[in-house]
Amino acid sequence: MDQEASVETGEESSGRRGRGASGGAAARRAARSGGGPGKSLTYITRNVPVYEVLNEEGLALIEANADIVLEEIGIEFRDDAEALALWREAGADVKGERVHFPKGLCRSLLKTAPSTYIQHARNPERSVQIGGNATVFAPVYGPPFVRDLDGNRRYATIEDFHNFVKLAYMAPSIHHSGGTVCEPVDVPVNKRHLDMIYAHIRYSDKPFMGSVTAPERAEDTIAMCKILFGDEFVENNTVLTSLINANSPMVFDETMLGALKVYARHNQACIVTPFILAGAMSPVTVAGTLTQILAEVLAGASFTQLIRPGAPVIFGTFASSISMQSGAPTFGTPEPTLVSYGAAQLARRLGLPFRTGGSLCASKLPDAQAAYESANTLNSTMLAGTNFVLHAAGWLEGGLVSSYDKFMMDIDQLGMQQKFAQGVDLSENGQAMDAIREVGPGSHYLGCAHTQANFQSAFYRSSIADNNSYEQWLAEGEKRADQRANDIARRWLETYEAPYLDPAIDEALQAFIAEKKASMPDAFT
Repeated sequence: MDQEASVETGEESSGRRGRGASGGAAARRAARSGGGPGKSLTYITRNVPVYEVLNEEGLALIEANADIVLEEIGIEFRDDAEALALWREAGADVKGERVHFPKGLCRSLLKTAPSTYIQHARNPERSVQIGGNATVFAPVYGPPFVRDLDGNRRYATIEDFHNFVKLAYMAPSIHHSGGTVCEPVDVPVNKRHLDMIYAHIRYSDKPFMGSVTAPERAEDTIAMCKILFGDEFVENNTVLTSLINANSPMVFDETMLGALKVYARHNQACIVTPFILAGAMSPVTVAGTLTQILAEVLAGASFTQLIRPGAPVIFGTFASSISMQSGAPTFGTPEPTLVSYGAAQLARRLGLPFRTGGSLCASKLPDAQAAYESANTLNSTMLAGTNFVLHAAGWLEGGLVSSYDKFMMDIDQLGMQQKFAQGVDLSENGQAMDAIREVGPGSHYLGCAHTQANFQSAFYRSSIADNNSYEQWLAEGEKRADQRANDIARRWLETYEAPYLDPAIDEALQAFIAEKKASMPDAFT
């Protein structure tokens, strides 16, 4: 199970083979699904300002403290002789497995990392910008359990994995297919990455993430992408954005380092993310946690540039607090919100894209607790100016569960965030002066020409919320929000149609998977 599975325990032409998707196909998808909640965007271009909690003095203080951590305390790079040799050659002081960084070394290395990059999808119309004023929503990542459409909590299967990929593909407010949308425990551990990567390729044409659970699985991901995109294209463009967790506090282990090296060598993006439960994996204070996060990211992100200068890397953080009574993780609380805002500021000062947040909650069901905690997390995620948002939909029970109902409820909220991020329309139509002149004092706007011309797109219309009369709600079955979400999920899965994939590519992918699986015995641990 990936570390974040649970907190409890250059554009190419659209004619390239296997990557094209017609506008007509997109229109048919929208008609089948009812269009989903909100407008379909390749990614969000934010037109609202970011919210900042630290002034220059505070930022400089945290940066100075992080430099002290790097130089005096150091970061461990465990069980990786190559990493230690590279750091020694770069000028670091290596003592055993602990690396001490001279002041400025990491920042100097990061000067070659891009501030923005394009992650290419097999359908060029789905390619996304990572960084700058762009925000990309990706689904939940890593849960071993699902809460299925019948309300049962059970281990996830490969069928569930397929279903979540399909739902993410159909959702207008999801821009990225994600990675381990759930952990398919009915497939051997050493083989399931092949089926998961294939599912992202076959059942969606949005960009996706690679396997990081072993270096050889990262190599398999690269090989499959080269079948899909071509060898040269993969080596010269970014087609994967994958999650590399620091083993906080202040450790990078051989598994994460191995995957990082594979992806960076092939010019693929790594999200270097300290995995923080404040009070357990970092200090209990916001400033202390930010100091540790910055030190860990500086060490891990700069290592990608030792592997391949110019390889894309994201400043990531996953920060939660814990109950000091029980030790259980908590979400939607003030302190992690402040950490997210502060970390976003630190990322911008480094000139790196930023990842945090999502729709996080500890609730066991998609209930009021789930809604409040997820909304608190998601709102701060957007206002922080986050570029890549993992766990944007489907997260339940502290990351142990991928929920079908919660997934549909979350994408409705993501659609609202897309609308909010557009900011205020100050065009002639947005000013609405014609409407104000036409209506004048004491009348209403319901029938005026401006309202008639704009009513379909004037306001975000939720596909989940019930705003009808009490009598109509009774007549329609007295359904709760999660029940309405369940109905939509069922309808989407019933009407799903896969995007076109070149049969020759599909055949080559399946042959590669069959050969790889035949070469290894099943392993479930």
